Parts: sequence; C-alpha cells; structure tokens
Amino acid sequence: MSPEILVKSKAYFKRYQVKFRRRREGKTDYFARKRLVIQDKNKYNTPKYRMIVRFSNRDICCQVIADQIVAAAYSHELLKYGITVGLTNYAAAYCTGLLLARRLLNKFGLDQVYEGQVEVTGDEFNVESIDAQNDSLATTWRAKSSTQRCIANTSWA
Repeated sequence: MSPEILVKSKAYFKRYQVKFRRRREGKTDYFARKRLVIQDKNKYNTPKYRMIVRFSNRDICCQVIADQIVAAAYSHELLKYGITVGLTNYAAAYCTGLLLARRLLNKFGLDQVYEGQVEVTGDEFNVESIDAQNDSLATTWRAKSSTQRCIANTSWA
C-alpha cells in the first residue's frame, strides 16, 4: 500500500475554524472552566463562587471568583493596617482572608447587617445568624488552596 500525500486544498482552508485566542495562547482550559463556572439548573442563574488563596514567596493573594474576579485582597495591603512584617505567614493569611470578607460584604451591601466586632476587647466573637438575611448569603463556597508556592507553568498548553 503506497502512502498518499495529504493535500490541503482551498476547500480545507475555507472550512477551517481557529480556536479561541486564549486557547491558542495556552492560557485558558475551557473544558475545566466550564465545570468551574456552570451552576445547577435548579439554582436559577445564581453564580457559583469559589475562593482562591495563592501563596508566593513575598505575598498572599486571596480572590473570590465567579466567572470573573468579584473581590480580591493581598497581604501587602496589610501595611495600611499596621502589619509590617511577616506578610506570608499563617497570621497574615488569616488577616488577608478577613480583609477579603469585609470587601465582599461591602460589595454586596451586607456590611451594615454584619458589622463584626467594633470594639476590641479580646473576647471571643461569633456572628449570630439573622433570619431576614439568610437568603442573601445562601451561597456555597468552594475553596481552592495549596500549600505549595506558586510556579509559572502551563499545564494544559
């Protein structure tokens, strides 16, 4: 059997459709993105949020993402609040998460409902559930975190 030469003719190139730009660049895996973003049909167009925490050598990045970034906080912003050292340790990660939570409540207009602890006393503080506001916070969070440091790689390119 002789090997035949594959000739790409004009008809081939007329029907050729290029991939999405971010797929060609190797930046977006649309198969995985679809599974992260699509919500169940019985939840009626409610966005699916996830919280992502990334540790680098010099910074901690916390983000809440639906299809796009909803809110973000970084540990280098803690300098404004008086924390000057140890911006990558466990305590800084906790404070960055609190900063992200306050920004998220502010964005959704719930910062007046859930004020938090106004006066520092050192006592344990728990937020009591408010029956009128339970519907507005009825979201399921998926947290993605890693104990490894961030490295630049393109795993699906």
